[in-house]
Amino acid sequence: MSEAIRFILNGEEVTLGDFGPTETLLDYLRLRRRLTGTKEGCAEGDCGACTVLVGRLTEQGLRYESVNACIRFLGSLHGTHVVTVEHLAGKDGALHPVQQAMVDCHGSQCGFCTPGFVMSLYGLWLSSAAPTRADIESALQGNLCRCTGYEPIVKAAEQVSENRPSSLFDPLERDRIQIMAKLWAIQSEIDTVVVEKDGARSIVPASVAALADILTEEPDATIVAGATDVGLWVTKQMRVLNPVIFINHLAELQSVTTDETGITIGAGVSYTQAFDGLAAEIPAFGRLIDRIGGQQVRNMGTIGGNIANGSPIGDTPPALIALGAELTLRTHAGRRTIPLEDYFIAYGKQDRLPSEFVEKIFVPRQAENSHFAVYKISKRRDEDISALCGAFSLSLDGDGKVAGIRIAFGGMAATPKRARHVEEALFGQAWSWGVVSAVRDAFEEDYAPLTDWRATAEYRSLAAKNLLTRFFLETAGQPQELRRFELEEA
Repeated sequence: MSEAIRFILNGEEVTLGDFGPTETLLDYLRLRRRLTGTKEGCAEGDCGACTVLVGRLTEQGLRYESVNACIRFLGSLHGTHVVTVEHLAGKDGALHPVQQAMVDCHGSQCGFCTPGFVMSLYGLWLSSAAPTRADIESALQGNLCRCTGYEPIVKAAEQVSENRPSSLFDPLERDRIQIMAKLWAIQSEIDTVVVEKDGARSIVPASVAALADILTEEPDATIVAGATDVGLWVTKQMRVLNPVIFINHLAELQSVTTDETGITIGAGVSYTQAFDGLAAEIPAFGRLIDRIGGQQVRNMGTIGGNIANGSPIGDTPPALIALGAELTLRTHAGRRTIPLEDYFIAYGKQDRLPSEFVEKIFVPRQAENSHFAVYKISKRRDEDISALCGAFSLSLDGDGKVAGIRIAFGGMAATPKRARHVEEALFGQAWSWGVVSAVRDAFEEDYAPLTDWRATAEYRSLAAKNLLTRFFLETAGQPQELRRFELEEA
């Protein structure tokens, strides 16, 4: 067992054994290392002023991702390369091409947000030689600017891509082989790391088997994968967590496999990692992922964590429930698999026994004649929490009647929940506007939503009914049905 984590900070190898389980990377950079280019704005992963890059070894090689340092805990950095804005400029003070483009295109005024924008654009510059406008906008989803607006910043991204200099000018490209060797040396160590400070412990298990053993001894420990939710428990709710077990490094939990039966997603798979596989098999799911947080959040947050925490607002559970997903839970003694919908019992209560953890999610392959859609309703399109999220899975028989339907919503009850009364009213009926319009009121038997700052109960109820209408219009495929709907509404 080791008593310190090891990582690389810019060009320096760091061995760190004196930190608490909820000490953030942002505080470490600013307070301990005086690397003050990384700013604190919102302290909840929304504004992007704290953006840094974190590199890790994957099957595809060394991969760098933008993350929010304000909600990234130090214990999650073992075996990674942390890159801050200070590392970009040359030793002679010459700006990195990404920085120079921001200057040339007048992408900064007050400058507070600028380092975060630079790091997001730098991450894009490393990963894409010719990004599209959509790629640039996606890379900037998690960064806010109140001065210049986004147009000059987008122009900076386009300029640096069009006039890409030699990789010798870039520190990460130039030193890639050495960095990979150092990270491999760290990751080759198979010891579990336990760091204790002032009676609080950070635990980095060496394997999934070690995680199961540790939870047998520490059933009340907090498991942290991406910290996009848990991070706010600390920065906003000031909660004290002890001990904390970090699992974001466990490759055994980060696989996405597809076969003739469906898709299996490890609990540690981030939204970014899951995107390609899910978008290819279930395009609507891919579009949903693209609206979860900003890119920094998607790089950190995991589907397993979104499920495990049991939020009634979580975006992925409604979609997964509608798709008939199954959840595998594991302990030291073995595994059990349950329908995902059965995992959510009540607000703040899930069917997870002491020492159990989420291991994987299985999404069965949809039938060829099926239709699936998921709709997120929020106050702004990008980087916003849902007022409600509705998912619909439909299969029709040869006569155009409903052979199977699953409808699930988040934000409408204390847990993600199916609309069983609506499903029962539709099952076996013709998939027609006359039938759909008649069952809309059945939503009121399934849900009694609350009013909060995101939406009123009345708005949520009406929106749920209207989403069923939208799903019908998108799947009916008959112009006369659409025309009839327009006439009736008029």
